[in-house]
Amino acid sequence: MERTRHAASDAGSRLPTGLSERRHPDRAEREAAVVVTELSRDRLGWWIYVFALAGAALYIGYAFVGILVLGVFGYYAMRPIRDRFKTVVDSRRLAAASTVVTVLVPVFVVIFYAGFRIVQQLQSRFDRGLVSMLVSGLTGLEAVPGGKSSSLSTVLRNPPSLTELASLSFGSGLEQGLQVVNAVFGAFLLLALSVVFAYALLAYDGELSTVFETLVGGRETTVHTYALAVDDDLESVFFGNVLFVVIMSVVATVTYAATNLVAPPGLTVPMVLTLGFLTGAASLIPVVVGKVVYLPLVAYLAFDAIESGGSLLFVGGALLVYVFVLDVLPQSFVQPYVSGRQLDTLILLFAYILGPVLFGWYGFFLLPIVFVLMLETIRIVLPELLHGDPIDPEADVAEDTGADPQEVRTDTPSEESASNDNQGAVNS
Repeated sequence: MERTRHAASDAGSRLPTGLSERRHPDRAEREAAVVVTELSRDRLGWWIYVFALAGAALYIGYAFVGILVLGVFGYYAMRPIRDRFKTVVDSRRLAAASTVVTVLVPVFVVIFYAGFRIVQQLQSRFDRGLVSMLVSGLTGLEAVPGGKSSSLSTVLRNPPSLTELASLSFGSGLEQGLQVVNAVFGAFLLLALSVVFAYALLAYDGELSTVFETLVGGRETTVHTYALAVDDDLESVFFGNVLFVVIMSVVATVTYAATNLVAPPGLTVPMVLTLGFLTGAASLIPVVVGKVVYLPLVAYLAFDAIESGGSLLFVGGALLVYVFVLDVLPQSFVQPYVSGRQLDTLILLFAYILGPVLFGWYGFFLLPIVFVLMLETIRIVLPELLHGDPIDPEADVAEDTGADPQEVRTDTPSEESASNDNQGAVNS
């Protein structure tokens, strides 16, 4: 009897799997539901964590948006130069370092020098009260009233307490001095961190591109094509602008030097190199070009001519030459070929003018990036979204504006070649 019971038990245990599951359907379904629930909870937890990190990244980017946009500008402006260096040194990181040291850092040094020379010239030509008012309007630093200024000896004989020192607004001007030091140090730190960020992008853009390609699912996806189009447009805009600035700086410097060669006594152009560079920098703004520099310069020469009894005819002739050489010719022949060749000039005009109005100084670099993102979204993504069609990686509208998606996919190196290039950079 006992042997028969064991045999029945063994026979039941040897039943086919499908028959066993059919006898216990509820149990199998419950086990499958538990597994799915555990997987869903696990993925949900990870997605919450990822979104939290994304929120932290957005907050950090918002807090340091000036550093980020200035670094992105430096990256796209210097990337073609980095590529030229790379053909010589055969190392991405060494080429990036060479680009930053030989091009980007000298540009920032020249900007600081130009600002210093302008302040010097204004102080030597105009009343210090006017200069203080201009500095106060541009930097937010208050001028120190002359009647309330204290000498160093008075401060040493009767030193203020820490509370008085912290609350001083007009006395010895110490607070104003600290504000100046803080502003200078803040500007230096901003530029230094922007340079480091631009170097990081120049040195590791290959690795970043490979990671992005893996995350979005390959080179043929719409997201990857969209990113390539934006990348190509930003390089065209920012590198073209830098090239145009260099050309205009040389042309403006030669023009101002030639003005001094034929100018009558007392009507010479001051700070030829500085004004030449500033004219080139002002050329970043389409249509405006160098007007913001040469028009005040002509007013300066007219003021000198009236003050010294000089000839206003020479000033009028200089104005005509400046309009033709620094305005008409560059916009007609130079700018269309080197500055944002893929984008309409009016788009860049609104971006460069409205950017600082909306966001402050960094809007000069941020709004062109936003405009490029909007443009490529309208060209590649928006038509299919509106019509309910599958989104494909092709430009359906404004095909003559912006980058050609098919062309940028063809010109971009594959993931394998990029990884080989990155491995070579690491080894070197």
